[in-house]
Amino acid sequence: MRRDEAAYLLDMLLAAKDVQEFSSGLTFEQFAGNRLYQNAIFKSIEIIGEAATHVSEETKQKNPEIPWQDIIGTRNRLAHGYFQISLEVVWDIVEKDILQLIDLLKTLVPREQSDI
Repeated sequence: MRRDEAAYLLDMLLAAKDVQEFSSGLTFEQFAGNRLYQNAIFKSIEIIGEAATHVSEETKQKNPEIPWQDIIGTRNRLAHGYFQISLEVVWDIVEKDILQLIDLLKTLVPREQSDI
């Protein structure tokens, strides 16, 4: 794995951990009623998707359990279709996908970095 690719995977992991931290203890109602939480979580999800665009096709093919295209597509919708964002869809990602993504990314990032 190229060194710069490892950095992108680490960026994905750190941003996913940020989503987890920012949403910890929140209800959907709190998330939906607070632009600060929304913007923090949206930005972190955008970072995950942007970093994913820089991961090589080889790494993506070796790790098909990570939904690379969905991650990138979500980033694109947040960045370019921000006026049509469904808070329910974003919250579903927060609740159902982020923890699994963290676990998958931890296997790709060197152990000493994944504990950051």
